[in-house]
Amino acid sequence: MADSQSQVTKDAQDGIRHVVLLLMENRSFDQMVGCFQQTYPELDGIDPNAPPRTNRDREGNEFKQLPTESQQMPVDPRHETKPHVLAQLEDNNSGFVRDFADFYGGKAGPDDRQLIMSYYPPMFLPALHRMARDFTICDHWFSSVPGPTWPNRFFAFSGTASGRVEMPSLKNPDLDNLIFRQHQTTLFDRLNEAGKSWKVYFYDFASSLILTHQRELHNLLNYHKIDRFFQDVAHLKPNEFPEFVLIEPKYAGLDQNDDHPPHNIMKGEKLIADVYNAIRSNEDLWNETLLVIVFDEHGGFYDHVSPPPAVPPDEHQEEYTFDRLGVRVPAVLVSPWVGKKLEKTEFDHTSLLKYLTNKWSLGSLGARTAAANSIGVAITETQPRQNTLSFVRISTSVVLPPRPDLEKEVDSDHHIALRAFANYLRTEMGVEPAKLLEVAAEPGLLMKSKARVGKVFLNWGTALTKDLDDNDQQKIKVAVDTVIAFLKRG
Repeated sequence: MADSQSQVTKDAQDGIRHVVLLLMENRSFDQMVGCFQQTYPELDGIDPNAPPRTNRDREGNEFKQLPTESQQMPVDPRHETKPHVLAQLEDNNSGFVRDFADFYGGKAGPDDRQLIMSYYPPMFLPALHRMARDFTICDHWFSSVPGPTWPNRFFAFSGTASGRVEMPSLKNPDLDNLIFRQHQTTLFDRLNEAGKSWKVYFYDFASSLILTHQRELHNLLNYHKIDRFFQDVAHLKPNEFPEFVLIEPKYAGLDQNDDHPPHNIMKGEKLIADVYNAIRSNEDLWNETLLVIVFDEHGGFYDHVSPPPAVPPDEHQEEYTFDRLGVRVPAVLVSPWVGKKLEKTEFDHTSLLKYLTNKWSLGSLGARTAAANSIGVAITETQPRQNTLSFVRISTSVVLPPRPDLEKEVDSDHHIALRAFANYLRTEMGVEPAKLLEVAAEPGLLMKSKARVGKVFLNWGTALTKDLDDNDQQKIKVAVDTVIAFLKRG
């Protein structure tokens, strides 16, 4: 249901002046924060006093929803729309283990199959669980598409995926006429039109560059490496800090921190803690900021809630009808303007777009966004809360992976897709192999002639890939070392 005019007014007039989006990867609500039913009995999660929910493989072996302290999933569960996610959702979400076992067969034994169903116990995740305990946890935030990372991220940034849900893979590595053709108007375009400041801070690769408009010169100048985020938070006054911020985690390499299997989930916890601690340490900025911690999609892990119907975003239905939301994902709203509470309103990624559209009178971002509920309904405090959590400490020891070998072998389609995108950029921009752009870190250094953009791409390249190897034609190790345009010379 679309928001009422009173909600639009409330969103525009609340105390939030800065919105920071930390978009993590590939975890389901039940797995990560379903345990909070013990804190909030009305939360639609895991009741420790009820018989555990189950899934079965095709041999009839039963796997129960049980707690785990495993920090690494040895293999990457499938999460493509067809056939995997649609199969997982069959028979009231009873197909998760069956789909996983069908794909991996004997490569994934009973322990791996159990991890599809397992969940983390209360306070095991030192950052996310503290955020959920001390701020607002949303138990009906669904991914926007029953499918993989990229289309869900496109929805988060633009309200549509332009009819596409497929991603590059070993079987189909070249989709440059499909997934990379994302020409739609984006949130960033609408912020530009409204005169609102924004920045994207990233570690190794800014996947939002897949959106065509983001590779335009004026938008590239808003991209910065993550070190700049921590500098800006520490030193800028609130009125100098961007009004909207996207933080992209590190997607590849041994220090990957996006929570994508098989890497140690505690690295993602450290990222959440680092971002929170940085904002919280600047009291003036903290009192004007909403930090949204959400995961792009469920990554093939079990969740018991069947996704509801959804409004298609536009006329594009080339690969999917987009009339159903995806699987529930963890989502926590963090701010002194939100309470320590549960929010049960139905959201998807476009609910953040709806809030920003209301707040800053942005132009249209499609029918899905127009129909979405604004996350502003959860901003309920009339004054900033005092004495909120001051610091989240993550022990260095927990960041060390229990199985380092898993972090050296990556067979994720996400990493394959990043490689395919790098190849696409090489062709599109005329950049020599294994090189992309260097980042535009200082505003005001625009070059005098846009005709020279191509030369900048060539002359200011840094290595895109390191340690790119094929492993028995099955596994690809990818560490992508980024990306973006630093135009120093006019």
